Amino acid sequence: MPSNTIVERVVADLRKYPPFDELAPDILQGLAESVSLTYHEEGEIIFHKGDSLRDHAFMVMKGAVRLFDSVEDKEVLVDLCDEGDIFGVRAIFSKHDYVLTAQVAEESLLFELPVDRIRHLLETDPRFSLFFAGAFAKSVEEIEHTLTEALDPGLSRFREQSYMTFLENETLEVKPVTSVVTCSPDILIREAAKIMSDKGIGSIIVVSPERHPLGIVTDTDLTKKVVSVPGSVKEQPVSTIMSSPVYTISGGKTIADMVMLMVKTKLRHFCITEDGSAQSPITGIISEHDIIISEGNNPAVIMKAVMQASGPDQLKEQRDKAESLLQVYIEQDVAMHFISNIVTEINDAIITRAIDFSLQELDDDGSVQRPEIGFCWLSLGSEGRKEQLLRTDQDNAILYEDPPPDVAEQVHEYFLALGKKVTGMLQHCGFVRCPADIMASNPVWCQPVSAWKRYFSKWIVTPEPKAVMHSTIFFDFRPVYGQTELGAELKQEIFSLISKNRGFLGFFAKNALQNPPPLGFFRNFLVEKSRDHANEFDIKARAMMPLCDAARVLTYELTVPEYLSTAERFKRLEKLVPGMQDLGTEAAAAYEFLMRLRAVNGLANGNSGRYIKPETLNKLERQTLRNVFSTIEKVQKMLNLRFQLDYIRD
Repeated sequence: MPSNTIVERVVADLRKYPPFDELAPDILQGLAESVSLTYHEEGEIIFHKGDSLRDHAFMVMKGAVRLFDSVEDKEVLVDLCDEGDIFGVRAIFSKHDYVLTAQVAEESLLFELPVDRIRHLLETDPRFSLFFAGAFAKSVEEIEHTLTEALDPGLSRFREQSYMTFLENETLEVKPVTSVVTCSPDILIREAAKIMSDKGIGSIIVVSPERHPLGIVTDTDLTKKVVSVPGSVKEQPVSTIMSSPVYTISGGKTIADMVMLMVKTKLRHFCITEDGSAQSPITGIISEHDIIISEGNNPAVIMKAVMQASGPDQLKEQRDKAESLLQVYIEQDVAMHFISNIVTEINDAIITRAIDFSLQELDDDGSVQRPEIGFCWLSLGSEGRKEQLLRTDQDNAILYEDPPPDVAEQVHEYFLALGKKVTGMLQHCGFVRCPADIMASNPVWCQPVSAWKRYFSKWIVTPEPKAVMHSTIFFDFRPVYGQTELGAELKQEIFSLISKNRGFLGFFAKNALQNPPPLGFFRNFLVEKSRDHANEFDIKARAMMPLCDAARVLTYELTVPEYLSTAERFKRLEKLVPGMQDLGTEAAAAYEFLMRLRAVNGLANGNSGRYIKPETLNKLERQTLRNVFSTIEKVQKMLNLRFQLDYIRD
């Protein structure tokens, strides 16, 4: 057993990283006593693809390890693990060999985590289980999609940001395959193999006349029990090679449930029957693959379909699925920052494909020549802030390089045609047109860099009311497609203009106070008086905008260059504004609550969710809103004091 000093050091190192930071001290201590620390030189191979699994997984404590595969005789880097990353987790979940090669990228110290200890923790701690499920999910994705990603890197960005996180919610249900291919036990092995080949499936369920599951034959069975066996066994009944009995379960299993079953049974296929027993008819099957790729509840599936769409109809279909995905996430209380990131990735992918389709249509049409000019598609407003969960109205623009004067008109004509096509496709997908016509199809908002700089110069140097109104939309721009450096150039120009015209920040901040919190909400419910929304509460104007406006002012004052959501802005401001740590956290949480409440209302009523009937709110929601209004008041007081707004005349 290692010395107490060494164990204490291992405990301290493990506690720095998830999932070990969630373990009770005594459990972490026990795990640390079983961990080995090993040294590895640069270039050393930890394991090769196809090697037998070890009795431990690995965690990088110092250095880095690269995981790679070979595609068409070329090395494809799949992952680079640095400090705190865990790899080789197939040893925990699977009987099969390693699917990637692990090589030390720089001098490294690795912890070797015993598989038996990890499995015990998986069976007793759901959070621990879900963390390792995510790591295993990634390993499954690697073997299935290495070639795809090598040839189509457009999918990589989404998977890198989102895939691991998706599996962290233990309540998401695995969708089984219901069209189960079955056969009787007395058909010949060659007949079963032909069925599997014709159907393109990796397994077939052997059933009784009553469709009770008797056994399963997989492609692995065919390889090991038929192909590799001397003599001809193909003429024997399939029952002679089936694995039996089949592990049966009832429906409605979550990812966490299935991960636990995989750990306990070491099986890859599970039969769903009417009552969960082998004495009732089969209704579905869940495989190792289905546990990872659960169609309908997986953003990776939607993303892949968007990237492979052949036209606007498919884009609309996938955006409809994204709305269903949003409903699932909301119902199962998935973290709001994760939901918004996922939906934003899907929205961005749809915009990207719509632009691709539109560029191709313009090329095919030939009436307008594509210019040799770089451009950038800008999302504005809520989509620019990565907050457009529901299909609210469009806010977008086109920014392009300054063309030579003699072709300026033709270039503008081309990009305007592009803007009209793209906004039309987005409308087809359910994103309605902006009532104020702030869209790339409007010639005013389809302009070269120099024109956009003039716009912002006018708004900042002469901050009259209309200019300040524009600032609430256009200052939240985010490049989505094309030469994103054009967006960065424009943002730097804005920072430069603000630094020379500091008075603008005062007007900017003053505008952020135009919607004070409705502190009388529970005494005199502050509702709208207009005919269309009489007696409804405007959550956007009276709760979300005050926080959104304040965060925008502060991030531009402090020249934050990244394209952040409102909650992300407040979290960044915690570190940049002295004394704002607690308030930043509070404001970020408040805004995410409002986003969730609006999404719930919108999904329930099939609209934007902006206007809420007070009687639909439960006691907890009303109490939380009371706290949110208090937070808004504190944020606005801070803003008022910071910019001394009492001294700025309207």
